[in-house]
Amino acid sequence: MNTYRRIHMVIQKRSLFDRLLKSCFVQSSACLFTSSSMAKSKFEYVRNFETDDSCLRNCYIVVRLDGRNFHKFADQHKFTKPNDNRALGLMTHSARSVMAGLEDIVIAYGQSDEFSFIFKKTSTLFKRRASKLMTHVVSQFSSSYVFYWKEFFGDQPLLYPPGFDGRVVLYPTNHNLRDYLSWRQADCHINNLYNTVFWTLVQKGGLTTTEAEDRLKGTLAADKNEILYSEFNINYNNESAIHRKGTILIWEMQEETVTKRTKLPCQEETDVTVTRNRRRVREHHCDIIGEQFWQEHPDILEHDNP
Repeated sequence: MNTYRRIHMVIQKRSLFDRLLKSCFVQSSACLFTSSSMAKSKFEYVRNFETDDSCLRNCYIVVRLDGRNFHKFADQHKFTKPNDNRALGLMTHSARSVMAGLEDIVIAYGQSDEFSFIFKKTSTLFKRRASKLMTHVVSQFSSSYVFYWKEFFGDQPLLYPPGFDGRVVLYPTNHNLRDYLSWRQADCHINNLYNTVFWTLVQKGGLTTTEAEDRLKGTLAADKNEILYSEFNINYNNESAIHRKGTILIWEMQEETVTKRTKLPCQEETDVTVTRNRRRVREHHCDIIGEQFWQEHPDILEHDNP
């Protein structure tokens, strides 16, 4: 009888264990099924509303950003007129930050509150999606501008975060791209010449801003140059190149020499000088409308497709 009871108890325990194991398996399966179902649920159709914004292949991708309401921003932060080298330096430093993380950018050009970043024709970064490229460039630039503010403005506080908008434009040929960059540099010259004369009339000529604006209405470049030279003895061509030409950023190989502590076999540790070439972002302030710059840097442009 005792033996029978023991056998009966073992059977009952075995049955209970089987039921618990089966219950755990069913619950786990249900959880897995639920998670899988949520990943491919009836709501997934909303992805069909996303648009394909992949940039056309074999085209240079230009991402240009501009400061939003920067006239107000410059006034409230008391930027020096007509050019604030602190602000220009911060813009360039922020652009360097963008290029450091995106090596597919072959050249960048900036002036005033704008910067253009040119991605190589063969770039496959972010699957060439315009929205991804633009938002990454603008967000990286904006955050860098705020992050490095103190390096250029010292104790002057940043009163509120600046804003930058962006756009994407495609250029299929080297000729198109060079014309785009020429357009931006010509714009730099036109704006800087006007601002130089305008603020010289105000700061040195004693005119009000309204009077200076009236004085310059209808004037051509030659007229503005004449005002600077004849009335203030200023030769515009001697003004800083960064103001007249803007800033060009390109990749160049740079030779670096470093000292390493090395231990040779059967010898004591010694300092060894090592020279190596590294790809670095270099800054230029020169003419990019003519041929000289492009002849000196032939590796920037890719071959046009026949």
